[in-house]
Amino acid sequence: MASVVAALEEDSGLAGKQGLHRYFYATSLLIGVILFTVPTMIFVIKESWSGEEGAHGPIVLFTGVWLLWKEWPAAIAVAQRPPIVRLSIALASILPLFILSRIAQIVEIEGYLMYGALLIVLYSMIGGAGLRRLWFPLLYLAFLFPPPESIVAAITTPLKMELSGLSINFLDRLGYPIGGQGVRIYIGQYELLVAAACSGLNSIISLTAISLFYIYVRHQADWRYAGLLVLLIMPVALIANFMRVVILILLTYHAGEAAAQGFLHNFAGVFMFAVALATIFGLDEAIRPFWQRAMGRKDD
Repeated sequence: MASVVAALEEDSGLAGKQGLHRYFYATSLLIGVILFTVPTMIFVIKESWSGEEGAHGPIVLFTGVWLLWKEWPAAIAVAQRPPIVRLSIALASILPLFILSRIAQIVEIEGYLMYGALLIVLYSMIGGAGLRRLWFPLLYLAFLFPPPESIVAAITTPLKMELSGLSINFLDRLGYPIGGQGVRIYIGQYELLVAAACSGLNSIISLTAISLFYIYVRHQADWRYAGLLVLLIMPVALIANFMRVVILILLTYHAGEAAAQGFLHNFAGVFMFAVALATIFGLDEAIRPFWQRAMGRKDD
């Protein structure tokens, strides 16, 4: 009897030590993640979220964390810790780059490297199978960080040129005294410059992020229909931004440059973004009945 009691006490002590070790590991990991992420996130918030290019950041953060919380049990169910060698190699590769980007104050690179390091930490906890269960929340949270400026410049330049040309041709057909060269637009006595903010890339990124969240939450079970809606995001965003540029040109012509460059300039951007998002919702409601009937006939 004494030996049984001793064995139980030994098992209890071992379980207590294991529980203490797990608690210490989890606490240390949480503190490390906070110390690692907070400075970079403050930098991202100041440099990106305060402008139009990162206005969707807070929405993505809260909805992305909610998605992680919602799908975490499914990831834990298949979790398997990977070999420590893989983690050591991955962290040894990414941490020096993160430190260099932190010193150089390059917000885009720093944000993505920080996120990559966090993914490695998450991989150490749940393994590859667990990460695959969380693929969408992790992809969605990448929208927290602005794209690199070199990529932005490469994309916005042709967008600005195309928007200028389309706007000029459209208003010229309506009889307005308009002309232009490159990204410069001349209407009446006014001269306008299509800036990077008006190219539409920011609204495309924001609309893509929020639309992807909506599509995933509502239609993740039907991946083919979800893919169809994803293909509609880009055309809707481009048309909405074209209308934004046209509205700003008309405001300049009819109300003056001061009116078009003040409050109404920002309001036009917000309004057209809301219209684009409502268009995605409306297209979903309009297309879904036809899709369901088509899929029903196909199944029959």
